[in-house]
Amino acid sequence: MQSWRRCCERLRAELGEDIFNSWFGRIELESIGGGQARLSVPTRFLKSWIDTHYLGHITTALAGEFGALARILVVVRSSARPEPQAGGAAICPLPAAPRPAAVAPVAQERAAPAARRGSTHPTPINASDALAGSPLDRRLTFSTFQVGRSNQLAFSAAQRTAEHLGGQVSSFCPLFIHSAVGLGKTHLLQAVAHTAASQGRSVIYLTAEKFMYGFVAALQAQTSIAFKERLRAIDLLIFDDAQFLQGKTIQAEFGHALNALLDAGREVIVAADRPPNDLEALDERVRSRLSVGLCVEIGALDEPLRVKILEARIAAARAMQPNFDLSPSVLAFVARSIRSNGRDLEGAVNRLLAHATLTGAPLTVEAAEVAIRDLIRAHEPKRVKIEEIQKLVATHYSVSRADILSSRRTAVVVKPRQVAMFLAKTLTMRSLPEIGRRFGGRDHTTVLHAVRKIEALSQTDSALRDELELLKRMLQD
Repeated sequence: MQSWRRCCERLRAELGEDIFNSWFGRIELESIGGGQARLSVPTRFLKSWIDTHYLGHITTALAGEFGALARILVVVRSSARPEPQAGGAAICPLPAAPRPAAVAPVAQERAAPAARRGSTHPTPINASDALAGSPLDRRLTFSTFQVGRSNQLAFSAAQRTAEHLGGQVSSFCPLFIHSAVGLGKTHLLQAVAHTAASQGRSVIYLTAEKFMYGFVAALQAQTSIAFKERLRAIDLLIFDDAQFLQGKTIQAEFGHALNALLDAGREVIVAADRPPNDLEALDERVRSRLSVGLCVEIGALDEPLRVKILEARIAAARAMQPNFDLSPSVLAFVARSIRSNGRDLEGAVNRLLAHATLTGAPLTVEAAEVAIRDLIRAHEPKRVKIEEIQKLVATHYSVSRADILSSRRTAVVVKPRQVAMFLAKTLTMRSLPEIGRRFGGRDHTTVLHAVRKIEALSQTDSALRDELELLKRMLQD
């Protein structure tokens, strides 16, 4: 339904890419009519969060497309879908949300049957249940992690933290690991959890989603004090997907817990998809505390590392199909063709295994190309960071980055600042309010004015147009 999709785009533009992906990626419009819109979400936690924080935004967006509505109803959907009301809209899913921690369930955590059925009467949750930790995958250990140049430092730092003994905290605590999707952050974090637990240490592995759910559940059950005490009593906190942590109260609680653990000499490891200073939605005090330790990036997989990952996946596949094998030429083809991340490499092995099992035909390079063609992606452009834009523009115009972020309004500073804002809007997925915060805490209207002005000038000023193209090429190369 095009009208609903336009509502989604309004919400994305208003709230920013991170918030939209975190909270709106799994909402579906089930029906609309008779002055009422019915939306559905998969979990009670998401329903509670939407009702509390974003119902007004959704109401405004829907009113812009469908006119004033008397009621917006958010429900938890179950496996049995309700029939659409007469004249209602068909279900129109939003783009897929970012992954939660995708791990295999273990005995650490069992969902209550009532919760799985979408019961409207939640079972009371005590502090132990609310902070049970996210489930771990038994396969994600240090022994199964493939090490290369791009992840050697992160692997060594994680292993040192996992094996740290005694009462002294590591000199690089907190350890912060960041990378793009599918490069091994979660694998390393769960490997640390497995190792520390085997030593008898008190360790909790939490995703941001699990932490938010646990904190809200503890507040509802009036067990928040016990929740806080248990979190502060552990030896090692492992926190994944920090970019999804939302809400001032929840972020403040996480910051208090982080400070308490570090001040008590406990170990903390945090992972996200970008470094602390780039997590604009995160409270500044939390970002500052995360920045004091060791911050390590896991880089893109080079070809030798991709070959090692493929060889390990093939060896695991032979456990199911002893006759499965890939020739060196096919292995080299897959390693050259799939450069994105380890998950796509694992998917390629699964497809090749299925091809060999179901067809019985030999796996030639041509057959492999057909089997994995959906995984062969065009080379993705470099992800440009706002800080990189500010530094390059400052150097190009012979000013300092501090000048660009300052309140100075002289012509020698205003033009570089506006150019940097224009490039930030053009080359990144950041919203106008996020860009404004990164430029000295400016309002989003200031950013919008700068973007429009540079756009207008570039239409008539060929020199400026050439400068912008040059800067874009330098940032994307």
